[in-house]
Amino acid sequence: MSEVVLREYGPAVSVPLDADAGRAVAASGILLSATPDPGRAGHWLLRAGSRVGAVRTPGGPVLRIMPKTPVNRLFFLLGFSLDPARAWRDGREGTVDTGAYDDVVPALAHAVERRIDAALRRGVLQGYREVEESAPVVRGRLREAEQIRRHFGRTPPVEIAYDAYTADTAENRVLRAAAERLLRLPGVPGPVRRRLAHQRARLADAAPLVRGQELPHWRPSRLNSRYQPALRLAEAVLRGTSPEHRAAGPEPLAVDGFLLDMNRLFEDFVTVALREALKEHGLTARLQDPHHLDTAGLVRIRPDLVVRTGDGRTPLAVADAKYKVEKADGLLNADLYQALAYATVLGLREAHLVYAAGRRPEHFHEVRGTAAGADGRGMRLYRHSLDLSREPGHLLSAVREIAGRLAAAAPHPSPQPQPQP
Repeated sequence: MSEVVLREYGPAVSVPLDADAGRAVAASGILLSATPDPGRAGHWLLRAGSRVGAVRTPGGPVLRIMPKTPVNRLFFLLGFSLDPARAWRDGREGTVDTGAYDDVVPALAHAVERRIDAALRRGVLQGYREVEESAPVVRGRLREAEQIRRHFGRTPPVEIAYDAYTADTAENRVLRAAAERLLRLPGVPGPVRRRLAHQRARLADAAPLVRGQELPHWRPSRLNSRYQPALRLAEAVLRGTSPEHRAAGPEPLAVDGFLLDMNRLFEDFVTVALREALKEHGLTARLQDPHHLDTAGLVRIRPDLVVRTGDGRTPLAVADAKYKVEKADGLLNADLYQALAYATVLGLREAHLVYAAGRRPEHFHEVRGTAAGADGRGMRLYRHSLDLSREPGHLLSAVREIAGRLAAAAPHPSPQPQPQP
């Protein structure tokens, strides 16, 4: 099986593909573009967008898409989004252990296997699960309706229901499914593959997931606390593995692999990190807060983050995350118009845009024609940038600075006059 290496938002690469394989790659939607190469017969120009990872396309090559962001930093962002309280407290890179791997899939497989191993270190978690079955003897409760419908006038067998203490729990099913999905991914190193197979064997009493079946639902509790870091990462694997993409035909096109959408990952990190930082100022934040642009309620807007007072009632500031390079040449004017709309609808004096990179850490545009506030200035649209190549501690410090700017929009109580002696 051939392999094609692309870079996130990198230049298009001319790849030898037959017509069917090229159309399958184009229809999958996993790339920014896939078109026949006009200069080379039998070749297609493939260009990656914001999705990184590796996928095996139907009838085509394995596509390995390398991220612009260093892999260990990418998994710091992912780990923060999965477990913000721990990541904010630690402020370090080790929230997700990626080993020495600098590619997405090997690092992911290593990280999941290490977390499953830590979860199972004190043994496989067991719990009670309701079982309904036909049996030769009565155990638990008799299912009378099923007994009459299936075996009217005949016993045994009997239709029964009982609570079984078993390792076939939702938590173990999720971990087993993640290990099995990773074992099918292209590019998993041999040593990691062997350790994943060992973890799957330890979880053999958990029922396998059927492809397309919804993930088992589990609830955080004191009993499964040691499982929770592994479960959060395993669910990220299962949601990003074997995606189904809508092709031109009536049936979805399935591809085997794992893809991380950097747009979504950056947005999740920025909004969750700002929400955690704003708690230090006694403020709350709503993510993807829905509103309407017009009075008729026909045009919906959904800012990434709206800062509110501690009781959650009054909006104070609004922010939107943009996984792109902030520029000064006017190409991103649409972002400023969007921020202006958010501030206008919410009745705010300022709005904030957070970019993945930029020329300056922070600057602003004062909007012409807006009424001056008590401070004598009009509405301001701030542009911030986060350098994702920096160490996690520096990255979180930059987030704290942006949170401080957002918190500065909160009204401060006027000092009360002191009584005269």
